[in-house]
Amino acid sequence: MFLTVITPTYNRQPILEKCLTALENQQLISADRYELLVVDDGSTDGTIEWLAANPDRFPHVRVVSQDHAGITAARNLGVNSAQGDVIVFVDSDVVVTPSFLETHAAALKRAIDAGSDQIFTYGRLIATCNFADPTAEQAKITDFSAAYFETNNVAIPRHWLIDAGLFDPRFTQYGWEDLEMGVRLKKMGLKLIKCPEALGYHYHKEFSAEELPNLVEKEIQRGRMGVVFYQKHPTTEVKMMIQMTVLHRILWGVLSVGGRLNEHTLKPLIQWLIDRNQSQLAEQVARIFLNWYNVQGVYAAYRESQNS
Repeated sequence: MFLTVITPTYNRQPILEKCLTALENQQLISADRYELLVVDDGSTDGTIEWLAANPDRFPHVRVVSQDHAGITAARNLGVNSAQGDVIVFVDSDVVVTPSFLETHAAALKRAIDAGSDQIFTYGRLIATCNFADPTAEQAKITDFSAAYFETNNVAIPRHWLIDAGLFDPRFTQYGWEDLEMGVRLKKMGLKLIKCPEALGYHYHKEFSAEELPNLVEKEIQRGRMGVVFYQKHPTTEVKMMIQMTVLHRILWGVLSVGGRLNEHTLKPLIQWLIDRNQSQLAEQVARIFLNWYNVQGVYAAYRESQNS
């Protein structure tokens, strides 16, 4: 078994260094070899130059690059450029444990030896804002994910991604491209093997009021991409996932008082909570209007699609 770890990156050199250092420090038995394929999506922070200057630190790393085209195009370039027969997706802001690749590889090998490679393995993520020591974070209830297929900690035989037609390039903005791939893989009969021991720590900056405009824009984009998802798979399940239901519209409309509780009116409260070391609570407060923006984005994009 030859593993290709695909790590797309865009202007994340500091956390990418921690990501790749952890991936170089793997205790691998069940696979013959592995490569770390860094897909640079047009970074302007010196990522390419830094990697070229440090070949001895990252002997498994191979770099492919593209002009800035987004995560979907980057993952597709990675799959097409991979030398391995198994793809492991790890985002560039994820720091893994030493047994990470072995856990994925061993679970895949057991299934294949039992007679089927119609499977993929899915690990576990713990969110952290501890840049100095990401793996010191403890698991939290908010780390739970019920997703079927997410490309921040998953391993799959490469040919299934090819057979599925790769990631849909219509997902040009934030959100849903990996879950949409999961719907196709499920229709193809692939089975999910959960591997909670394949543990990654997903780093993000500590929540701040200054990030609110960017978070609002991401939710609007996620709404737009949600409609692309629904147009491909017009099911009730997908409508629930993307929050395109009357229930979601009423829920977030009521909680946000029709959008009157937003990044402007709630900013003083959010900053007050942050100043008292309650950034997680502040983030949950922000989720009220962020979800409202998401639902508004969904319905605006859907109306636009109906009128075009």
